[in-house]
Amino acid sequence: MVHDETKTAVSTATLPPPGICVTALQLRRKEQELSRQAAGELWTANDFVFTTRYGTPFEPRNFNRRFMDRTARAGIRRIRLHDTRHTCGSLLAPLDVHPRVAMQILRHSKIAVTMEVYTHVPSEATRRALRKLGKHLGKQDPK
Repeated sequence: MVHDETKTAVSTATLPPPGICVTALQLRRKEQELSRQAAGELWTANDFVFTTRYGTPFEPRNFNRRFMDRTARAGIRRIRLHDTRHTCGSLLAPLDVHPRVAMQILRHSKIAVTMEVYTHVPSEATRRALRKLGKHLGKQDPK
């Protein structure tokens, strides 16, 4: 496994996480501290948030398996870990988050990737947009 630097400085920029994420990270810190105490001198110190019980980074396949296990226990639809990025993009769109802001949150270098690959607009939103367009067009003065 290789731990490398991010591709660009923009990828490294800090974003303020939503409160629910802060709470989850605080809980993770407490869990990790308990693991560190239990591991004792076997603990490997690093700055990773998600580690094994000995502080080492998860192998990607093991992390994916843990993600699948947790989604099953939570009783939610199974998706790949990477699909959570698509979920984020799709949740930002109906909240009227500007596409450039969504692009920064998802750390894309091209707006086309954000809009064409990661943003899935639900059909109800499409219907609302068309109704809104129809109302706007109906208000135009005939010339």
